[in-house]
Amino acid sequence: MAETVKRHFSEVLQREGYLIYGSGPLVTVTNVKISPDLSQATVYLSVYNVASKETVIESISHNASRLRQSLASRTRRHMRRVPYLEFHLDELLDEMEKVDNLFDRLYAENQMGSGEEEE
Repeated sequence: MAETVKRHFSEVLQREGYLIYGSGPLVTVTNVKISPDLSQATVYLSVYNVASKETVIESISHNASRLRQSLASRTRRHMRRVPYLEFHLDELLDEMEKVDNLFDRLYAENQMGSGEEEE
C-alpha cells in the first residue's frame, strides 16, 4: 500500500504541485509509511531549488485535503480508503551531501599533506 501511495502521490505532485508551491521548487516523494489500520500515511518529501524548504512543506500540508482527493481519484481501483496524509521534510539526501563534501575535503587535505612531504 505504501508503494501505491508513493507512486500515485508523486504523479499528483507532478500534475498539481505548481498550483500549490509554484514552479521553482523540485519536490520528490522519498518515502511513505502507512499506519497498520491504513488510516494515516506519513509522506516524506525532499525539496530542492528553494531557500525555505519548510514553507513548501507547509503549503503542501495546507492543501492536504485537496491532494488527498486527487490521490483518491487516481487510486480508486487500487484502494478502498485513502489514508489521511501527513507531510514531513526528508533531509537524508542533504545530510548525505554534507558527509560527501566532508570526505572530499578531507581527501583533498590529505593529498595536499602527502604532496608536501615528497618535496
